Amino acid sequence: MKRLLLIAVALFVSCAFTVAQTGSATENKAGLKRVYDENLNQMEQIDQALVKAKEEGKYVICQVGGNWCPWCLKFADYITKDEEIAKLIAENFVYIHVNYRPNAKLSEEKKAITSAMMARLNNPGRFGYPVFVVLNEEGTVVHIQDSSFLEEGDGYNRAKVIRFFKNWTPKACK
Repeated sequence: MKRLLLIAVALFVSCAFTVAQTGSATENKAGLKRVYDENLNQMEQIDQALVKAKEEGKYVICQVGGNWCPWCLKFADYITKDEEIAKLIAENFVYIHVNYRPNAKLSEEKKAITSAMMARLNNPGRFGYPVFVVLNEEGTVVHIQDSSFLEEGDGYNRAKVIRFFKNWTPKACK
């Protein structure tokens, strides 16, 4: 009986420690919402976004990164809290968070999908994470944005972020 009680206590402490380290399933340690769905097939995700973009006369922005990346989650949080930026994005883009886990242990199938996705987006990982890939309505990469040029201190520079989005709208590119 004591042994079972000891095991139960050990499991409880272990679970409590894990939650304290990782946060909830929807938030990280800093309280930022996890926006990347690690279960999606990234190629299908991009295809679906392109269909919607074509129907709506928009471009697609792929924010490539993951829930493991604090800067990725910061940017996702930042653009939803600024009304002008959120409106600019909504009017011009289909915005998706494309999951990439460089050090993850993946099945061979998932590795192949991830590799194909990165190739399709012109291997943007060379710029770090998050990285933003702008696709026109046909799926052609028209721009890759290194996020470090949008950063300021421990956050993002509002004027630079707005400039980035405005410079890559369908209207600006045509």
